[in-house]
Amino acid sequence: MTKRFSLLGSTLVLLATFAAPSVNAQTETVLRVAMTAGDIPLTAGIPDQGFEGWRFVGYNLYDALVSWDLSRSDVIADIKPGLASSWAIDPANNRRWLFTLRRDVKFHDGSPLTAADIVWNFERFTKEGAPQFNARQFAFARAYLGNFEGIEKVDDFTVAITTKQPDSLLPYNMSFLMMVSPRRSEEVKNDADAFARNPSGTGPYRFSRMIPGERLELVRNADYWDKARIPKHDRLVLLPMPEASTRTASLLSGQVDWIEAPAPDAIPRLRSSRMQIVTNSYPHNWAYQLNFVDGPFADIRVRRAANHALNRADFNEMLGGIAMEGFANLPPSSNWFGNPVRYEFNQAKARALLREAGCMPCRVTFAISTSGSGQMQPLPMNELVKSQLEAVGFQVNLQVMDWNALLQMGREGREKHTDVHGINISRSLQDPFNGMFRFSWSQQASPRGSNWGHYSSPSMDALIDKALATFDEAQRLPLLRQVHEKMSEDAVMLWVVHDLNPRALSPRLRGFVQAQSWFQDLTPITVAPR
Repeated sequence: MTKRFSLLGSTLVLLATFAAPSVNAQTETVLRVAMTAGDIPLTAGIPDQGFEGWRFVGYNLYDALVSWDLSRSDVIADIKPGLASSWAIDPANNRRWLFTLRRDVKFHDGSPLTAADIVWNFERFTKEGAPQFNARQFAFARAYLGNFEGIEKVDDFTVAITTKQPDSLLPYNMSFLMMVSPRRSEEVKNDADAFARNPSGTGPYRFSRMIPGERLELVRNADYWDKARIPKHDRLVLLPMPEASTRTASLLSGQVDWIEAPAPDAIPRLRSSRMQIVTNSYPHNWAYQLNFVDGPFADIRVRRAANHALNRADFNEMLGGIAMEGFANLPPSSNWFGNPVRYEFNQAKARALLREAGCMPCRVTFAISTSGSGQMQPLPMNELVKSQLEAVGFQVNLQVMDWNALLQMGREGREKHTDVHGINISRSLQDPFNGMFRFSWSQQASPRGSNWGHYSSPSMDALIDKALATFDEAQRLPLLRQVHEKMSEDAVMLWVVHDLNPRALSPRLRGFVQAQSWFQDLTPITVAPR
């Protein structure tokens, strides 16, 4: 701890650049946030930098057809109407969803939202050859559009989305697709980089200015369509700070008001300085997706051995109690948890499984990041994983890279990285598709979707197909539990912990409600005068 805090003073001198006030600093109320991201998330629509990009840029500059209800802390967040005021399956066609749009929405450039704009945006994601098609946005959207077949305008305020097969969970995936202004895009000749420098969405904040690699400033959208969510502060300043010690020092010195993922051993000092330490359980896992084609993890005995090798209580202790041991993909609070296998710490069993598999020593390479959205404290955590695996007969090589590079590896899939046997990308588990299906459905095999390691099981595919075709929620629930149990039985991942979503806030902030979600609503926050 002493060494960590010796860094705080040395970093304070560097923080003046991050904290340069805007011209109107004397009259504005400003909320300054230090993100774990290594760079400013992309502002051209669907963001990069993982779901931290959605949290701080995507859902602030933009809206999707479907939103998340982040107003409560006592229940797991679920979807609610967004740009679409309602949606329903076509009674004559269970592959056709009808979305009814709001009539009072305008983009930041003043143009009204209509069904034609929604169709234009989907063609931006999906229609190669369309003037507005953007390959980067297509790459970000692909995991959510694996079942998408087409979209049509029904009337000025209704669109119909058709899927390749029945998809009872489609509305969840619609929540991740940001709608940008066609008029602004056309003004810059559909140049995505030019659009990103002066973007136009429909969200609660408008773009103000950006200093690349340093800060992004957004301002209140006083004309936002959801009057209850017009921001209660004037300006939001987003600062990329991947180092936990830098984030801690910036909060203690008053350079920022909010930090993501404070270092666990800094929490006592933050509390003694009257900072608010906020945590809450939420659907999240810190785990490794495994390569089912190349290398040792193709053998279920090796996957089970790795899961039995971890003493998850050690990780919780290392993190100062701001985590929960993870024995399966979902936390027990999830309605879809069921009765999965519990991979208890058992070194003797792990060694026996490796010997039975003929993999002793068992050489594996994991790709990991230095920081990132939901990555918690990735370097010390990965070192502990390495130590515990090697204690039972693994030999672990850690391939360290930037967060965005790791995400790109995740999108590309194991085909381009056959020498990598696992990737450590923390995941949001907000809904059944994103919590389970995208990792265990063969149709989601990368690069088409998020099944990075190409796990494939005919019985799993049949379960998922049946769940997608079941539109009655009560009838679908037992199927979802069976999917989770099957993931556990097959040791689809190496599970470690579930995050408790810690962040530290200045005592000047009021009104924040920490939702049980990866995403958070910043709009209710007030900033008291200094």
